[in-house]
Amino acid sequence: MKCPFCNYADTKVVDSRPSDEKKRRRRECVKCGKRFTTYEVVEKPLLMVYKKDGSFEPFDRMKLLKGIQTAIKKRPVSVESIMDLVDNIENTYANAMLTETTTNEIGDKVLAGLKDLDLVAYVRFASVYKDFNDVESFVKIISELNA
Repeated sequence: MKCPFCNYADTKVVDSRPSDEKKRRRRECVKCGKRFTTYEVVEKPLLMVYKKDGSFEPFDRMKLLKGIQTAIKKRPVSVESIMDLVDNIENTYANAMLTETTTNEIGDKVLAGLKDLDLVAYVRFASVYKDFNDVESFVKIISELNA
């Protein structure tokens, strides 16, 4: 790490502590003695999502959150549990160092998570995700839940 004051290439870490999802490090230049702060973050690989229309787009955490929030509207599901669900989905791909996935794969992971959280939200999300066109589709998924 180069010193931002004298550009010397050697610095030492004086203090290190977690800060949000980062590591905060207080550094001191070995040559000039001045101190500065750096933040260390884990770099996740860019996840590209293969869509049903054949196109690719970068994974959008906010888009996923918005879809789930629509499904849980007026349901007794905490924001923390939804954030945990999205974090788990995102971390699954990051930990496996995967760079590509499909909307179907993400949708299945969301459905699995919602099934444990709230069955009404599960049915709501499934109705959009699986593109229900008729009442029989709703009846089928609800009967699967009762089985």
